[in-house]
Amino acid sequence: DMNNFYCRDDVLTYLIHLGYLAYDQDKERAFIPNEEVRMELIKAVKRRKWDEMIQFQQSSMKLLEETLDMNEKGVAAEIEKIHSDYTSVIQYNDENSLCSVLTIAYLSSMSYYFKPVRELPTGRGFADFVYIPKPEYIDDYPALVIELKWNKKAVTALQQIKERKYPDSIIAYTGDILLVGINYDKESKEHQCLIERYQKREEN
Repeated sequence: DMNNFYCRDDVLTYLIHLGYLAYDQDKERAFIPNEEVRMELIKAVKRRKWDEMIQFQQSSMKLLEETLDMNEKGVAAEIEKIHSDYTSVIQYNDENSLCSVLTIAYLSSMSYYFKPVRELPTGRGFADFVYIPKPEYIDDYPALVIELKWNKKAVTALQQIKERKYPDSIIAYTGDILLVGINYDKESKEHQCLIERYQKREEN
């Protein structure tokens, strides 16, 4: 159904069931069986400009890669770029705007992570963003615990994650965990980022 798409194959399977696509079992390929529909699709693709969407997808993927590589300057630079490109001038300095920026900036994570959890209750507060990898990616992708600050410091965000023990609430559902503190300075319009690998306590 349309509420449970997890990959491209799910979308193609759905279109096959609806009759828009057919499936060649020998070649293991989906195709458009109707010439009229095929010509309309070609026209639609030619009419639309996909450059901006492709560029955003590349930026989002680069942000995720920089995060996983723990490249703090790279993460700050990518967020700053997306914040500048996709936020209106009127709301640029709005705190909710930064949350929205983070939501769209990490859209590429949906290939490997579940939908991000906003304001995850942890017992000692609420973590701003938590990304938990899908079961098949737990060994390759760490969970991300992200805390945002406004006109403070990235180190303050990181300290809050650790002091309030945000990772403890998800430790049973994932493997490695990265702690990400992000701050936006309203005056300088600069973004700062600090990333640490969560040190799990060894059980006695």
